[in-house]
Amino acid sequence: MSNLLRELEKSQLRSDLPAFRAGDTVRVFLRIREGEKERVQYFEGIVIGFHRNGPSTTFKVRKESYGVGVERTFPLNSPLIEKIVVKKKGDVRRAKLFFLRKVSGKKARIREKKDWLGKKGIDVPVEGTAETPEAAVAASEEIAAPEDAAQAEATEPKE
Repeated sequence: MSNLLRELEKSQLRSDLPAFRAGDTVRVFLRIREGEKERVQYFEGIVIGFHRNGPSTTFKVRKESYGVGVERTFPLNSPLIEKIVVKKKGDVRRAKLFFLRKVSGKKARIREKKDWLGKKGIDVPVEGTAETPEAAVAASEEIAAPEDAAQAEATEPKE
């Protein structure tokens, strides 16, 4: 019986979500049904923690709205989540950022993660995308090279 349950849970898992962690600023797009109508609404804030529990994993997002702290817990594998967009990668040293509940203003800021070159804002490839930004630049240079060679041949005088 437990094997059947595990197989059912595996079929419910989502693989189209980006990788994110505590400290990241995310925008969660949710499908909301009001009567007969359905619309998509987003909730943007800082991920303050995950509760990892297999298929029923949840994450908490916190934002300040008109001076009042608002937290919302989302099931990671919920079919109501349209998509999740990672706006900024945070540089934090904790798994749970509950201290943000007690602070506001400048004390509630989270540093943005820098890559090893010292640039801000790492472009993290989303699962399902083909390549990293460096590979995309290299591929675009390879594509541009044959055209340049063809133009060089065309401009050279033929003997």
